[in-house]
Amino acid sequence: AGVAVGMAAMGLKPVAEIQFSGFIYPAIDQIINHASRMRNRTRGRLTCPMVLRSPCGAGIHAPEHHSESPEAMFAHMPGLRVVAPSSPARAYGLLLASVRDPDPVIFLEPTRLYRLFRQEVEDDGVELPLDACFILREGADATVVTWGAMVPETLAAAEKLEEEGVMIEVIDVATLKPLDVETILRSVEKTGRCVIVHEAPRTAGFGAEVAAEIAERALYSLLAPIKRVTGYDVVVPLAKLEKQYIPSVDRIVDGVRQVMEAS
Repeated sequence: AGVAVGMAAMGLKPVAEIQFSGFIYPAIDQIINHASRMRNRTRGRLTCPMVLRSPCGAGIHAPEHHSESPEAMFAHMPGLRVVAPSSPARAYGLLLASVRDPDPVIFLEPTRLYRLFRQEVEDDGVELPLDACFILREGADATVVTWGAMVPETLAAAEKLEEEGVMIEVIDVATLKPLDVETILRSVEKTGRCVIVHEAPRTAGFGAEVAAEIAERALYSLLAPIKRVTGYDVVVPLAKLEKQYIPSVDRIVDGVRQVMEAS
């Protein structure tokens, strides 16, 4: 990370990789005290156009330091962009945009999605915006906001809920910072209910930020309290218990049922 900062300051566009997000913590000084503050420190004379890629999340039967979900920590830091793609096609477009961006981008790649499914991606050089959410499925009963590896789980939950007559709107945040709050608010104002799904621990997770934005700006549109379906406030367990930690389709379905019953 420190070498990438120096390369970026010299006019290059480095794309560095931390092998797993659990190994990223020794680089926090370089990322926060230097990469994120380069523009401010030099009053705009220098920027730090670097991308730091790192696999994240559980589900590959590895020790806990291979399974971290540190997106909230980086989203808290001014000067950083934070991206969490949920498919090969979105990873392609978002990575192109990240490389072309003049500021540092933390690009978190959900590890278990590497082998979950295949997708044809056209190498057309078209980037995706780094300030937009994606509505993957429209619905009128509840909004489910999620990102990264939880997107496929949420889409599967949507199929199951449809069998019960419940149509949920699925929003893939994709870029956590800057957050496209307006898309989320419009959806919540339409449905009146919101469930936020993420793999990271519940306390101080990024879902709390999403919930706060909704509470501050769309509270009177809500028909039920905001619900979070998240990982637990524990260290990610080893292989045999991983499935109990990661939010499942059934847990997401249950969360939606709760907001439906509460209204």
